[in-house]
Amino acid sequence: MKLFNQRRLPFQNGSIRSIIFLYFTVTAVTACVFIGISLYTRMSGQVSETVMEENQILIDQVNRSVENYLKTVMKLSDSLYYGVIKDADLSDPSVNANFNLLYETNMDQTDSIALFSEDGELLEAVPALRVRNNLDVTKESWFSCTLQKTENQHFFLPQVQQLFESSGSQYRWVIPMTRAVEITRGTDTGQGVLLLHLNYTGLKLLLDGVTLGNGGYIYLTDGNGEIIFHPRAQLIDSGMEQENNRQVAGYRDGVYREEFQGKDRVITVKSVGYTGWKLIGVAPEQAVSLNRLKTQLLVVFAAALILFLMTITNSYISSRITVPIRNLERSVNEIERGNLNTVVDAQGSYEIRHLSQSVQSMARQIQVLMADVVSEHEKKRRQEFDTLQSQITPHFLYNTLDIIVWMIENEKPDQAVKVVTALARFFRISLSRGRSIITVRDELEHVRNYLMIQNMRFKNRFTYTIEAEEEILDLASLKLMLQPLVENAIYHGMEFMDGDGEIMVRAWREDKELYFQVEDNGLGMTQEQIKRLFSDQPHTGSSRGSGIGVKNVNERIRLYFGGEYGLSIESEPDEGTVVTIRLPAVEYSRIREREEYDKA
Repeated sequence: MKLFNQRRLPFQNGSIRSIIFLYFTVTAVTACVFIGISLYTRMSGQVSETVMEENQILIDQVNRSVENYLKTVMKLSDSLYYGVIKDADLSDPSVNANFNLLYETNMDQTDSIALFSEDGELLEAVPALRVRNNLDVTKESWFSCTLQKTENQHFFLPQVQQLFESSGSQYRWVIPMTRAVEITRGTDTGQGVLLLHLNYTGLKLLLDGVTLGNGGYIYLTDGNGEIIFHPRAQLIDSGMEQENNRQVAGYRDGVYREEFQGKDRVITVKSVGYTGWKLIGVAPEQAVSLNRLKTQLLVVFAAALILFLMTITNSYISSRITVPIRNLERSVNEIERGNLNTVVDAQGSYEIRHLSQSVQSMARQIQVLMADVVSEHEKKRRQEFDTLQSQITPHFLYNTLDIIVWMIENEKPDQAVKVVTALARFFRISLSRGRSIITVRDELEHVRNYLMIQNMRFKNRFTYTIEAEEEILDLASLKLMLQPLVENAIYHGMEFMDGDGEIMVRAWREDKELYFQVEDNGLGMTQEQIKRLFSDQPHTGSSRGSGIGVKNVNERIRLYFGGEYGLSIESEPDEGTVVTIRLPAVEYSRIREREEYDKA
């Protein structure tokens, strides 16, 4: 272990960049040298020519298959002409029997066989077919072309069979093949046209699925470049793809390189005998330039070897570089969760160790700053409440004492005791040993004592009710929150009323929020007056009252509980005022535990 640590020493002061550059450069150079040597050994021969030869061999094989297919149908045509039609009287029933025999023998290649006279009359047809109504055969291109060139057999482009009526609901694709024939009917002789509808499916099966390397294909055209078969015929017909078929049709047999739509490709052309058709092979240049099978084997082997080497190398690299980073990350996560006393692991390269020391120093500085912020916040909060306490005007106390003296002089000791008791409770809760948070029970008791004293002072000019749910009495409330609102309701809402004033104080809970409401039926306010309550402008209508404004209460709530809490006021002139307080519903015991913890 000591020797291993000694070996690590030269790297301790190295930067992350230099370590990564060193290790990964060595790995990359080793891999590149190995791949270069392997590819040079494997691909030093003429791979491109080999692939092109293979493609040409494949095209030759397909061409032979197509020619054999055409030879079969041409032999069928010869058998029909020389064995059945020529020198035979078509009125002889054996002619139709021979037509049927040859058709059944070659049903795989042939869709139908028909014989027409030179004036377009259907003489024979197998299977039993009937020319479509209103169709003039003599106007068909294949018919006129055959009579003009009587010495040849003719192959035409694939088409949907629409010459004969079909009992099926679907049309079939066929390739018309024709030849001119001599026909005899009794003592009359003349020319006719032999029509064979070849199954397009039979030709398609020979060409479909043939590929030339990766992405290569073959297609078939006639001498004019019209496409007979193409694996992407539907895309070409819809205009989604294009093919260079007309230009390629002018090429002689051989191999050509061309650029089409920005892509280099290799074109192989092979003429199909007897027809003038051309079989064309298309292979992308990149597919021709590499032997697919050999390349795949080589790439798989090289990738497996490089992966093995990289796994070993990177495991060592990650143990050198990433482990210290992960340790640092865990330490930072602990600090982020609030554990500022976390010891940051200072291991690894110079940058990581320097960063670890910086994070540790930052955590200590945060602790100091947090302590200062908490201390300043606590001082500011205490000053807020001290200021609030000092804003309670002395004349409330003086007036209350005058009431007590008057009650004693008028021999009303019971009421005097009641007022003295209420006043004592009022000031006991007002002081609350300097605490800013009290229970809902105490806050409601505080405002109840205040209302009772004020009710006696104003000689029952108003009535009041206090309602609260039992389960919320032990929740936390801000001290001296309701008394300023009730005071405003008395001095500003009830000032000009005569004995019918009402004040209602309610408290309730909704989900995770606690609500207080002070409602009166006094003079009410306009919206402008409500806005003034939350401003620094004076809003009292008389010199009486404690001077503790709505803005003060609202700011204290936001200061302690957050900006989303506070007061809202609804009021209309001559209809009274409703002030609603919104606080979080928090158990008072939790607040006390937190305050005790902060003091500790």
